[in-house]
This record gives sequence, C-alpha cells and structure tokens, in this order.
Amino acid sequence: MTAILGISAFYHDSAAALLVDGEIVAAAQEERFTRKKNDAAFPKYAIEYCLREAGLSASEIDHVGFYEKPLLKFDRLLETYLSYAPHGFLSFRKAMPEWAGPKLQLRREINKGLGGEYHGRICFCEHHQSHAASAFYSSPFQKAAIMTLDGVGEWATSTVGIGEGNRLQLTHEIQFPHSLGLLYSAFTYFCGFRVNADEYKLMGLAPYGEPRYVDLIKTKLIEIFEDGSYRLNLKYFEYPHGLRMTSGSFARLFGAKPRGEGEPVRELDMDLAASIQKVTEEVVLKAANHLHDQTGCENLCLAGGVALNCVSNGNLLRRGPFKQVWVQPASGDAGGALCFALFMWQNIMVHQLQTIAPDAQRGSFLGPEIIDESLSLQLDSINAKYKKFEDESRLNRYLSDRLDEGKLIGVARGRMEFGPRALGNRSILADPRRRETQRDLNLKTKFRESFRPFAPVVLEDRVSDFFQWDRSHESPYMLMVTQVKTEIRKEVDSELPKGLERVNDVRSELPAITHVDYSARLQTVDQVRNPFLWNLLHAFCDRSGCPALVNTSFNVRDEPIVCSWADAVACFLQTNLDLLLLDDHVLQKCDQGDVDKEKLESIREAPFREALAEEKRQTTQFVISICVAIGLLSVVVFYRFQLVAPSVVLLGLSLLTGFLGLFGHKNRKWIENNFKRITLPIRLLVTLVLLALVYYLVVTPIGFLLRLRGRDIRKATVNDSTQWSQTVDRDLASYFHTY
Repeated sequence: MTAILGISAFYHDSAAALLVDGEIVAAAQEERFTRKKNDAAFPKYAIEYCLREAGLSASEIDHVGFYEKPLLKFDRLLETYLSYAPHGFLSFRKAMPEWAGPKLQLRREINKGLGGEYHGRICFCEHHQSHAASAFYSSPFQKAAIMTLDGVGEWATSTVGIGEGNRLQLTHEIQFPHSLGLLYSAFTYFCGFRVNADEYKLMGLAPYGEPRYVDLIKTKLIEIFEDGSYRLNLKYFEYPHGLRMTSGSFARLFGAKPRGEGEPVRELDMDLAASIQKVTEEVVLKAANHLHDQTGCENLCLAGGVALNCVSNGNLLRRGPFKQVWVQPASGDAGGALCFALFMWQNIMVHQLQTIAPDAQRGSFLGPEIIDESLSLQLDSINAKYKKFEDESRLNRYLSDRLDEGKLIGVARGRMEFGPRALGNRSILADPRRRETQRDLNLKTKFRESFRPFAPVVLEDRVSDFFQWDRSHESPYMLMVTQVKTEIRKEVDSELPKGLERVNDVRSELPAITHVDYSARLQTVDQVRNPFLWNLLHAFCDRSGCPALVNTSFNVRDEPIVCSWADAVACFLQTNLDLLLLDDHVLQKCDQGDVDKEKLESIREAPFREALAEEKRQTTQFVISICVAIGLLSVVVFYRFQLVAPSVVLLGLSLLTGFLGLFGHKNRKWIENNFKRITLPIRLLVTLVLLALVYYLVVTPIGFLLRLRGRDIRKATVNDSTQWSQTVDRDLASYFHTY
C-alpha cells in the first residue's frame, strides 16, 4: 500500500487530499471544519479527516507533498520589489513578516502539523504543474491538451501543455506580472468585490451590463496576441507592488473611483463586468485555438482559478476546437492538495494511468460523510423533532411533494463535496418554476446580493428539453453555462428597465434558474455519480413534469458550505428553510421550537476543544511570564537604580496581574489581549523601522543597480508576436527542493 498526502496552505483555501494506491480516498478544505471562509491556515483538521477516512496514522504515510515551491515564489516577490523600489514599501512591510514565519519554514510546519510522526521526505511541485496534474489525471482522457490559468503561482500565471498516459508536460507559460487572473481580479476589486473570493460575483453581474468598454480595455489595458498570449499595461495596476489592485490611472481611464464596500452597484460596474468577461472569453478561446493547433488533441483539460469562470467555459465548449472539455471541479488553490498527490503518483512514481469512467473525481464527493449510525441519538440530545424514512422511494416522494408545494429544502447527506460547488450533498433545493424562489433564496435564505443567479440541476437525459445543450456533453460539476431554449422563454413585450431590478423581468418556464440574459449554470445528474439526486429528480419529475430543480450551496453569505450535521441544523435554524434532510431524517422548521441551541453549539465546538485547551495553556504561560518579567524588572529597578517608587509600582503591577489571572481563562485572556494592545505601537514601530532600513538602504540601491543593467520584470517580454515562453524541464531530484 502506498499513501500520498497532498497539502495546500498559507495563501487561501487551504486543503488536504489523500491517495491510497492511486485512488482518491479523501479531500477537503480547511474552511469547512474551522468555519472560516477561505481559511488559509495549515489544514490540521482536513488532514485529520483524510487520515481518519483511510484508517491511517501520520506515521503510515509514504509521501507528503506541498502544491508549490515556496522559495521560487519568494524569489518572485524579491524580484518584484527590486524592480519597483523605492515604490512598494507598504506591500513589503505587509509581506515580509508573513514570509518570516511558516511560508519559508514549510518543512518544519508540515512536520509539526503531522505531530512529528512523519519521517519521510517532503516533495514540492510547482503551482501550475499541480493544477495541470489535477485536471489531467482525474479526467476520463488518456491523452489531452492542458491549459491552466489563474492569478499567479511562483512565476507562471498561464501555462499550456499536453498529457498522455502517465506523462504530463507543460511546454509554454506566461509569467508574472502579466496575468489574466489578476486582470479579472483588478476589475473585481474596482467594482467593489473581494479579490480571491468574489470573482464569481463579477461574473454573475456581467449579464446586467453592456460590454461597452471592451475596445478600451484592449487598447489601454491588455494587448492580446493571436496565439492567446497577452501583455498588460502595468501603468494601470498596483497589484505587483501595492496594496490595491488598480492605480489612479485605472480610475481616471473609467472616470470613477473604485466602488466602496456597502455602496450600491453602479451602471459602470455592470458594464465593466460585462466588458472584462468578454475580454476573458476572447483570451481563453484564442489560447485554446492555438493549443489545439500545436497538439492536435481532441480533448482539453482546464484548471486554475480562471477555469472556475463557467461562462467562459461554456463559450469555449460551444465555439472552441476541442470535442470534449473537462474542468477540474476544485480548480482553485484548494485543489492544489489533490493536484500534488495525483502528480506524485503518476508522474514521479511512474504508475500506469488508469482512466476511470466517468472520471476519477468520484462525483467530487470526497469529504466527511453524514451517516445514520448515531444521528437519531444526536438529534434527540438537542431536542430536535424529526421523521425518519426507512424507504428511499417513500422519502423521495415526500420530498418531491414538498418541493412541488414551493418548500425550500436543505440537504446534508452522504459525503461532502470537494471544491466550491455544492453538487447535491450539501445543497439547498427548490422548485425552479416559481418566480419567488430566486428572490426568497437570495434575500431571505442566503442573505446575499439580489443579482446573484441560481443553478439548475437537471437529469442528464432530459437536459436538451430545456437548454441549448448537446447531449453528447455533460456538466456534472456545475462548471458550464449555457442558454435556455427559446421554446421555454417568455419574452417581455416592454423594454427591460436598466439596473438590478431587471432580474424580476426575466420570463421563462424556469424563472428561478434563468439569468437575465437567459443563461443558466448547468449541472447534469447521472445515476453513477449521484444516485440519490438522480432518484429525487425522477420523483419530482413524476410529480410535476419538471426534471430540474434549483441547486445552491447550503450556507449563508460569508460562511463556508456546511460540513457536519450540526452545522446543517444551525444553518437551518437561522434561515427561512422549510425542511432539512439529514441522511434519511427530515426536520420541519415549524417543529423545532424546543431545540437546545446551547447544546448544539457545544457539539459544533467539540472538535476544537483540544485546540482551545492548548490556547488556554499558552495564555496561562504568557500571563505567568509577564508576572515574572515585571517582578524581575521591579527588582532590577530597586537594586540597580535605587528607585523605590517605580519598583513598588512594578511589583504591585506584577502581583495584581497574577491575582487577576487566578480567576479563570477569561481574565487571563483579557490580560494577554490588553498587554498586546499596549505594546503593539512599540512592536509596530520597531518592525516598521527595521523593514524601512532594509527596503530603502538595501533593496532600493540593489534595485537601481539591477535596473541599470536591464533587469526589470516590468520590461520583460518574449517578443512582439507572443508572450508564451518555454518552460524549464526539471529532473526528479528537483521535486524534493523548495526552489
């Protein structure tokens, strides 16, 4: 048996994945356990889950790998500061303390995170190699072209290559600071959304606007070559060296300031969203055409953050040269954990590639499972009222009847999805035929922006009844956008009003899942990947004649998708959901008046009690250290300087601190927090002075000298006809280095 643990951490969306003899056993994001959206911390709980699922301890792992090379990434940061100095100090001040910690000491952090039980070597794969491996090795293809697009890894921002059998080779790349992903994130920032978190909101906003700025973007911001490579005009961006994504020149170009948090969405934001979406689609399509010409492959695998742009994916499938397009469901950084494990098994350990039908992702149901073993006892312990269904067909009839009545149902059953999309096991389901469904889900259930669309989940063999979709394709992971068929549209006679209120003027037989431009983010369901949802859709179709449902993630705004049964119950109680399905238990909202919410929260906190105990221990040690330090200082002041009054004050402060610390953890935490607040200005000043000396007396002079010799990332170009450069081939030994 060979067990490989893959880890991604310290940037955003930390995760862990475990392969045993080449099979994906488990994968999960850390945020689902800690309940911190986009949690970047070391994935302690995700690793614990993966090992528990496989029945292994850390000492039984054969290989551990990290999804990128930290020193190569640090090299890019230093090169950037050298090119921009003396500008960029604020970014330098923020970044360097972070890199002084776990980011440059990954081996130590990984060994610590594994409890010191792992004694093997730790491997490091380049960021885009990880993305490419996740896309190709989990796809159903023996041979395919590969394209990865995101913000930035180490140096690469976009790569292309080919996979065949167990061999994967990235042949060309585009390097930082030129990045399609960061260009899209710059518009995300300017339109008032969060970078690395809300790009999908910008994509959802795009249909409300007109792409009136496409020509301006292509003239001023990005030069697009015929082979799909591109070059950005860095004058308009601050992301390489600053704390903002865009510069003042960007704001002047569009005649407005970035939208502030909480401010209403402007017509400008809608038009910018529509424009950058069109530009993104053009770049992706041209790059795909060029890649097809170079490889001659009929299949394409996509990964990286840009691959989560399902509008672009749908456009590529319709208009591109490839017969089949497969997108990694966890295309972002969370998928990096899975990527490395697959890359290690196939490309380094050189095992024969075994393609699995329909794909190796197993429906992406790779997370923790909600099962019936003790669920009834757990629900009884919090006084929850429920109805248990022993017969699945009876359960499906009951749920389909409630859906047909317009009820909103939360579903938490089976194994949790890996990746950003809820695919039926941690979902909210509703009737797509009701106009009020879209409004109620957005404003009353998920508490999110009114313009956000919802996805249809539809039986695979009925998809072409409602959507302009070739049945030879599939979209099981909600990563393709298509159009609803003209036959089911109900056009509006009057002109649509301008603004977000247009969402209420969409007319369709399925209004809850039809976006303002008559598009839909499609999820097809087959019996192999998700038999439960397939059977439920059949039951709903028998009842209503409609083979589709609304499917949206089971969470509220700014919270991760629910993981455990307790998370699901807590979310159910704070929203307007009517029913909750937990495995084969059904809870009705109207019956839950006696739920013990304190007991429920205690159950949710149970996995973190060890961490809380460690935090208490560290706080106690801190308070004792402060007491001793202040006491010793009072002795020094008295005997060395003969200052009686100050020494008495210090001694009294030491005794008072110790006395207060005797009365529980809350007091000790209060002492720790206030001491840190008092000393924060001193610590900040010392850090600021030291970093300023380094930046202005060391980095800046070296940067000037290097720029005089022509070394400047801002001027680095390949030639006037392309920005693709050849990638560097690496030998096997390089995967055990952090550079």
